[in-house]
Amino acid sequence: MDGEHSALSGVERERERLPPIYNSSPPAGLGRGAKQPFPSLGTFISTLSQRRDMAGRGLAGGIMGNLTGNHGLRHGRELPPICSNVRQKHRLSIDTLPPEVKAPFPSDPIIPLRTKTTKEFQEDMEHALQSGDWREVREFYLTTFDSFIEINAAFKREANGLFNTIEDSGVNTKFVNAVYDALLNTPQDIQKSVLKGIINSLLREWKGPRTKDDLRAYFILVQNPQYSSTSTYVIYAHLLRQIAALSEADHHFLVHWFKKLSARRFRQLVERLLQFISTRLFPAEPDEFPPLSKCAWWIPSATKVLSLFNAANSVSSPPIMSFTDFYNITLEHIDFMEDYRSWQNYGNSNRFSFCQFPFILSTVVKKAIIQKDSEQQMISQARQSLVSKVSRRQRVDMNLLFLNIKVRRAQLLSDSLDELTRKRCDLKKKLRVTFVGEAGLDMGGLTKEWFLLLVRQIFHTDYGMFTYMKDSRCHWFSSWKCDNYSEFQLVGTLMGLAVYNSIALDIHFPLYCYRKLLTPPTVPCDQNALVGMANATLDDLQQIMPELAHGLGELLSYEGNVEEDFYLTFQVFQEEMGVVKSYNLKPGGDKIPVTKQNRKEYVQLYVDFLLNKSIYKQFAAFYHGFHSVCASDALMLLRPEEVEMLVCGSPELDMSALQKAAQYEGYSKTDATVRCFWDVVLAFPLELQKKLLHFATGSDRVPVGGMADLNFKIAKIDVPTDWLPISHTCFNQICLPPYRTRKELKQKLTIAISNAEGFGLE
Repeated sequence: MDGEHSALSGVERERERLPPIYNSSPPAGLGRGAKQPFPSLGTFISTLSQRRDMAGRGLAGGIMGNLTGNHGLRHGRELPPICSNVRQKHRLSIDTLPPEVKAPFPSDPIIPLRTKTTKEFQEDMEHALQSGDWREVREFYLTTFDSFIEINAAFKREANGLFNTIEDSGVNTKFVNAVYDALLNTPQDIQKSVLKGIINSLLREWKGPRTKDDLRAYFILVQNPQYSSTSTYVIYAHLLRQIAALSEADHHFLVHWFKKLSARRFRQLVERLLQFISTRLFPAEPDEFPPLSKCAWWIPSATKVLSLFNAANSVSSPPIMSFTDFYNITLEHIDFMEDYRSWQNYGNSNRFSFCQFPFILSTVVKKAIIQKDSEQQMISQARQSLVSKVSRRQRVDMNLLFLNIKVRRAQLLSDSLDELTRKRCDLKKKLRVTFVGEAGLDMGGLTKEWFLLLVRQIFHTDYGMFTYMKDSRCHWFSSWKCDNYSEFQLVGTLMGLAVYNSIALDIHFPLYCYRKLLTPPTVPCDQNALVGMANATLDDLQQIMPELAHGLGELLSYEGNVEEDFYLTFQVFQEEMGVVKSYNLKPGGDKIPVTKQNRKEYVQLYVDFLLNKSIYKQFAAFYHGFHSVCASDALMLLRPEEVEMLVCGSPELDMSALQKAAQYEGYSKTDATVRCFWDVVLAFPLELQKKLLHFATGSDRVPVGGMADLNFKIAKIDVPTDWLPISHTCFNQICLPPYRTRKELKQKLTIAISNAEGFGLE
């Protein structure tokens, strides 16, 4: 007997006690078969308390009592026909009944009135804890979680209020929190009764769409803290399955209700779902759960529900949690390439893959997918070159396997542009850089320096391609017009090559730039299709030109006469290479005044002009350059923040983490020289720490996986102590002579890292 069956066996035993009429297969057309624990006739309108009330109401009460009181069934949606196969001689309509008999038939069950307040419940708990008498509390939990209707009766602010809006769930959140906070402090029999009630509720057979009361019940049930225990996972899985199967409209309501939860409880629910997925993937005991073949729907259901919380987080301003808190680190240990290939083949069909829900995949996983996808493309490119040579019986040159870039330091930019343009068919091969006139074998270090020097030159203000925004400390595209935008394409290609070859660049673009880069994430087949035209808002402009964004914000909130006081038209002016030019934001814009009525349109058009239209050709070249290298479906998995992380790495240096991950050759971590080294480095200011990282690795940025991914090594070199430290950037290695004092080490290390440009023999 598997875990799921044993958890539900109690309900099956209850069903066996039902009279024959309720323990048989439902009539044709009602429900989905006899295997369900409750028949598809449904349960009936009255509750137990109502049955007691109706006992004295005469014939009507007696009939209803016979229908409901004898079978232990509660709260139905609709009564079945008493005898569906009897042909009636006369069909009565409600219009033929006398007025005193007419009554509106409720579309939803009547919710019983429950009056217990949060304060009264807490007093009951205090009394139970002090006296050991749990009767009152037991009765409350037993009744409340018996059905969806009772859940609404207990926790809905007004028993029969509608609350049909996304803004208000109608739930008494304070009471729900109090009841759940107390639950785990109650005796085991009470906790078991709650779970049994939830089972009864979930095993009902549903007909038709859910009501808002049903959604409220799901909203309340998913917050139950008992699901943190693996012993309740079977019940939790069934709850998640039903929530995942709700309609899109119902999900829309839940998303907006979830975002109203407190940050602490929201985080708890997200962490519980992540833990559920991790534990199902890698259970502590092999037999802890039913076989995976019998519950393959567990993980898809949980992931879909988690996506509702992710959506709630996304529509919250500011977000309740960081998007990185939705990452499931466990997925770094699955065959994610198989998952990726499945997603490529089947897309967002009914076949589940984690790639359908990329918010759950960490940047480490996404980077690995892109790298492996890139490797496959690199291998394919190299194989095609080799096959072509062999088929023509030409001598095979191993240089065919690489993208070989030869540049002169004095002509770095023009040489790089020429090389990349000439070898654009080889961009997906492994990059190898040679500086003309310098002895060196590129094992990675020269490539890093080439990127570093090229980026530094391209983004220099004198060059004019990009404007440095002092207020926001970022670069933005210059709007000057020219006949050739190939240099912007070069920058895009560089960024693509950096991602492709796992090089972190010291580039300072605003986040909006990376959103444009993913608009769309794959290059359109139609060559005339617009690219990079991401929807631009005032918040996006705030990232780049905060002062202008502030001024436009004041225009939007101005209470006076906009037309007379601002004297603006739908025409803007822009300086390009020292010349001021005017542009109409719409046809005839220079003759259209900005008023209180059209100022929102003016601001929207102005922002779109600045961030999209005025730089369209520059950015389109940049976009196509990037995607000429990184043309991968994997880009569809990325958020703009994650693209930025892949391109730039992280600027946050944690030297303590580097110390923990460091490896040693010729030294041990307890040697005096090593101890002095870390004392000096940890005391360095940030600028010197960056220089050290650049000296040892060729980049001052931290890769996606953190310091541990650097494979940083400290090696001993047997030379006199008057030598400076040396480095092998291709191996992320620093070589230290056996310095005897901390002062000596600090002096020599500071000199070395401050004069580290240019490569000798690697």
